[in-house]
Amino acid sequence: MCMAVQLKGVNFTYDFKLILEDIHLEIKERDFLAIIGPNGGGKTTLLRLILGSLRPDKGEIHVLGLPVNKARHFMGYVPQHEVFDKDFPVSAMEMVLMGRLNAKSFFPFYSRDDYAAAKETMGVLGVEDLADYHYGELSGGQKQRVLIARALAGRPKLLVLDEPTSSVDSRVEQDIYELLAKLNKEITIIIVSHDLGFVSSYVNKVACLNKRLAIHNIEEISRDIISELYKSPIEIIEHQCFL
Repeated sequence: MCMAVQLKGVNFTYDFKLILEDIHLEIKERDFLAIIGPNGGGKTTLLRLILGSLRPDKGEIHVLGLPVNKARHFMGYVPQHEVFDKDFPVSAMEMVLMGRLNAKSFFPFYSRDDYAAAKETMGVLGVEDLADYHYGELSGGQKQRVLIARALAGRPKLLVLDEPTSSVDSRVEQDIYELLAKLNKEITIIIVSHDLGFVSSYVNKVACLNKRLAIHNIEEISRDIISELYKSPIEIIEHQCFL
């Protein structure tokens, strides 16, 4: 199976502080990887390096066998916090269509194919009936589905999500992970989450990150222990990773 993401010996420094050190990571196609770790441990920085919005001080990064700058159009991204004026007049459909824009788009012009792709992804996410609704009026769960639909509208081979369920309740969280599990049959997924007890039922690999990184197959982590000690799942992984 081909590698979706490869990092070799990656270091990243910000403001003279070493944020990531000697990161080695291999993610196979159709892996579902959860990245966990303490605040300030470098999780979002690692995502931004994979997405190409940051450059490493040292090391190599390849996505789908390509340098990051040549693989960006193969990636979809759902950020941790969507900063968006709730009063800005944009519909859910228009929000999803933004996922069809590329770096060369100066003025947004959408083709029939763009609308077809947006409608299809909204159908997959179960929000097609919200197409004409004002985005700012949607619930937290509906907004997250629309944002995931936006990320999928460009037909990515890699979907990257930074804590996509941080602002929704547990019922919506489960719905979103069920949707991601279905999507994972076709695409590779990387997700940052603080809730390993929840995501352990869906992911097949866990990356524990605190400046340095350690990878575990999910089978190596006792789900019984995580369920029993749910209040501190990260401490369990930190102990095993020595991070």
